[in-house]
Amino acid sequence: MRHFDYKNGEMYAEDVPLRKIAEAVGTPCYVYSTATFERHYRVFADSFDGIEALVAYSVKANSNIAVLATLAKLGAGADVVSAGELARALIAGIPAHKIVFSGVGKTKAEMRDALEAGIRVFNVESLAELRALNAVALSMNTQAPVAFRVNPDVTAGGHEKISTGKKENKFGIAWSHAEAAYAEAAALPGIKIVGVDVHIGSQIDQLAPFEAAIAKCGDLIKTLRQQGHTIQSFDIGGGLGIPYGDNTKAPPLPSAYGALVKRLTADMNVEMIFEPGRMIAGNAGILLSEVLYVKQGEDRNFLIIDAAMNDLLRPALYDAYHDLEGVKAPARDFKQETYDVVGPICESGDTFMKGREMPALEEGDLVVLHSAGAYGAAQSSQYNTRPLVPEVMVRGDKFAIIRERPTVADILKTESIPDWD
Repeated sequence: MRHFDYKNGEMYAEDVPLRKIAEAVGTPCYVYSTATFERHYRVFADSFDGIEALVAYSVKANSNIAVLATLAKLGAGADVVSAGELARALIAGIPAHKIVFSGVGKTKAEMRDALEAGIRVFNVESLAELRALNAVALSMNTQAPVAFRVNPDVTAGGHEKISTGKKENKFGIAWSHAEAAYAEAAALPGIKIVGVDVHIGSQIDQLAPFEAAIAKCGDLIKTLRQQGHTIQSFDIGGGLGIPYGDNTKAPPLPSAYGALVKRLTADMNVEMIFEPGRMIAGNAGILLSEVLYVKQGEDRNFLIIDAAMNDLLRPALYDAYHDLEGVKAPARDFKQETYDVVGPICESGDTFMKGREMPALEEGDLVVLHSAGAYGAAQSSQYNTRPLVPEVMVRGDKFAIIRERPTVADILKTESIPDWD
């Protein structure tokens, strides 16, 4: 569910007209709905009523501290992949004991930061990382709680660049090496084994891959316990897809996912950990933009908007679909047009959609790119020296800027010309 709807002929975010935000903040800008974040978190968390579970929101999906603080108030934990994300989670009020640290390239400095904070668990992805973590923990006279991220060789994910559970992916310990990895960890004095971790991909639109991975890991947990290892937690990552409005297969409901998990893990005697990101954030945000020009091409029409691939990278990176609507509702007798919707960056890849039919738009019209709350602002850059766009949070009939647009002067002051004399 999203709280971006037409009222009296124009689109609102909850009870705030998007036109009002555009006038106050400028375009392009991201707009988030607090009500959507809250509803999505509750729907997901409620799916696991009756079992011991931690919902550790995947910070990489949308890392704004206002978003994290909103989720922290609901009881969310955090899945982080850098010291920066760890700092964001702590500042936002997420307790360290609800934070899990993932990622294939943790540095020793990041390990120290996480150990000092007292995080819940490190999801370790290689033996080299394990040995480095052991050394850091011993230097601090402590033990690091770990779960190995195991790679079950299960195919999942809506695009090859977001599939993480196949044997050719860079993530996790190879399945055939898992038992040996736990044996080595058990022998290291700076390591404390606490669980098993798996993550098979993103934007998954069916339950079968989850079922395969959970069942496979269930067998591994039994084996590890027989070998004397203490397995208290089972982290099955995130990956549940969302509807993007492209008429593709609708992903499973969180309630169906929760029922599957509870059925498959009923006899495992573990605390479950989940790392949802897109499912909570994706449809909680939109990218608000303005039409700059309508350009007549030789064989097509181009709708040139002021948002660009540096603001929303997903279409260029993943060929991702985003629904587009005008902020002003189309008239009953609207004219239908077909556009390639593009941005102003000097790259052919700066294209949001091709051959898309929609009500005709004109220069100066405001438009919305839906489902942009996850991996939108978080992946944005200042390519072409375009300032990062503002982020705005709406709650009811109020809105607040939660990330300001920097000026070009703000960007340039971080650089300097060396004095070689």
